[in-house]
Amino acid sequence: MRKYIIGLLITLSLFVAKSASAQYNKEYFFWVGRHFLIENNYSEAIKTLNILLRVDEEAYEAYFLRGIAKYNLDDLLGAEVDFTSAIEKNPVFTNAYTYRAITRSRLGNYDDALKDFQEAIDLRPDLPNPYYSRGVTRLLNQQFKEAIEDFDMFIRHDAKVIDAYINRGTSYLYLKDTVAAYHNYNLAIRTNRENPDGYNRRGALLMAQQKYEDALVDFNKAVECDSSYLVSFFNRAIVHSHLNRPVESLADFDRTIELDSANSLAYFNRAIVRSQIGDYNRALEDYNQVAYYTPENVLVYYNRALLHTQLGDLRAALHDYDKAIELYPDFANAYINRGNIRYMLRDTKGARQDRQTADRKIAEYRSKLKDSVSYSIYSDTTHRFDQLLSFDTKMAGSNFERITTHTSGENLALMPLFRFTITRADSVTTIDPKRYHLQRVEDFVAQLAQPDLKLSRRECDIPIDSLVDLDARLAERIIEHVDDWQPLFLRGITQSLIKQYTNAVATYAAAIERAPSNPFLYLNRSTTQAEMIDFISSIDNSYQRITIDADPVNRLQNASARSYNYDEAIADLNKAIKLYPQFAYAYYNRANLQALSGKLPEAFDDYSKAIELWPNFAEAYYNRGLVQIYMKDTRKGCLDLSKAGELGIANAYQLLQRYATAKHD
Repeated sequence: MRKYIIGLLITLSLFVAKSASAQYNKEYFFWVGRHFLIENNYSEAIKTLNILLRVDEEAYEAYFLRGIAKYNLDDLLGAEVDFTSAIEKNPVFTNAYTYRAITRSRLGNYDDALKDFQEAIDLRPDLPNPYYSRGVTRLLNQQFKEAIEDFDMFIRHDAKVIDAYINRGTSYLYLKDTVAAYHNYNLAIRTNRENPDGYNRRGALLMAQQKYEDALVDFNKAVECDSSYLVSFFNRAIVHSHLNRPVESLADFDRTIELDSANSLAYFNRAIVRSQIGDYNRALEDYNQVAYYTPENVLVYYNRALLHTQLGDLRAALHDYDKAIELYPDFANAYINRGNIRYMLRDTKGARQDRQTADRKIAEYRSKLKDSVSYSIYSDTTHRFDQLLSFDTKMAGSNFERITTHTSGENLALMPLFRFTITRADSVTTIDPKRYHLQRVEDFVAQLAQPDLKLSRRECDIPIDSLVDLDARLAERIIEHVDDWQPLFLRGITQSLIKQYTNAVATYAAAIERAPSNPFLYLNRSTTQAEMIDFISSIDNSYQRITIDADPVNRLQNASARSYNYDEAIADLNKAIKLYPQFAYAYYNRANLQALSGKLPEAFDDYSKAIELWPNFAEAYYNRGLVQIYMKDTRKGCLDLSKAGELGIANAYQLLQRYATAKHD
């Protein structure tokens, strides 16, 4: 929309007040400010318009132009304020309604944006642009039928804008009307035969319908239109693979990597194609690149282990399966395959243990998920992991820091859960921990007398070997002190840190049996249960949608059809809060799990309670800000993020900048 705004400025004719100040020529400052805007010198435009507004506070045109300058500097909240001032001074200022709506749409405030678009259309129903912009907003808000109506109206006024056909086609596609989508992509291509996007859209639709030869024609044309458009080469590579043309497929993946040398998805797919033609050594090189760019993704090690097996390097395969299991100790397929490797290495005892472990993991996860039939793909031994991935997907590592069930144009990260852990990190939060003094917590830590034990949200920085040794020593203590909850609690921590989640939960349960009135035991068991469920879901949804250009369709997220049950983890936090109502961290953790469950109002209430107990709880402000943005209360959400930044969360400013610069077409 930025290009559209600048284009408007070039032709816009606005009236200025006829009266002139004795000290300032208002008309001069207006036109100078407008000139700076046309030259893209937004800071100078704001300075000039500020002078004008000091002389004439009623100059609604100056507020409007200053709002455009702020918009282009990504000060969206400031732009919204100025457009609002322009409307207050002139309630029939159509353009101000339109651009306030565009600004609110970029802020994610779709409801108010749609109201502004309606005002603009009611004032000037003959203007086409508000219909297009409202159509984009409705598409982003997943109001697909209404979006189509708006694009229809725009096209009646202006039939030469390719994006209108593409967006209308995409709206039909989301309504599963592939015939209408195809027709609109055809219209887009006829409107501008030199634009690659129309060919790519139609080609992607044909590819999804397995009409590979037809799709290939479109991707060829897209490449001809723009030889630097990465998406065209990537999509064509997949089509060539489906047509059993590996040489051509590899050439296109080569070009994709040439255009984006850090594209791990291209390396991953190229490795699969190379494996299919027996070029194992070069496939291995590609998997090594993927491991370099995404070292926490378990699939890389799993697939590379299969390749090592084909190359006859059983020891290397064993090492990769070990790594896959280290990253995800409940990966049933990895145990099965590692068992096969061990059998070939004549380790029959290890092979038998791996098979037994795999069977147990499958049984456990069938009972853990709500849908016992659709259990984790990593426990489904029939699932294949060597399939080509489309460009609209990407490999994703373990990531607790996300809101999983709320569909939005952004995939934003929550600050993680707090729990008692063993780490050498200096502080438990980004601000001075002494500002939130809990004597009960300090007494608890002192009672356990474990070096480096802290209440923290940070990752453990102790080497895995040291944790395994500590875990073994704690196991011996448990045997010696069978009725003591303390070594059980500490071993629950170590088992969780080495990702033995199932064992950790059982160990915490044993500790709770011995000390049922201790709230901190419930806190840690809850955190481990949540991390276990999250680890399953992060791998179960290993491929998540990414944005490949500014088109709004690519900002639509695919909501996961599978639901993960945090009820047991939340129940533990309920117990902790009942036992210790002043424990702000318990409310914060419960808010996180409510957010992950899609219960955003409940999450907001719990973050607010945590802040009430600790007014400087930076992480709670940060997460509450994200939740409010998801609930479309963008202004308050940004204020919370600003407070989090003030309290020391550096990511808050990065997020504010990223959120402000997010582009909607």
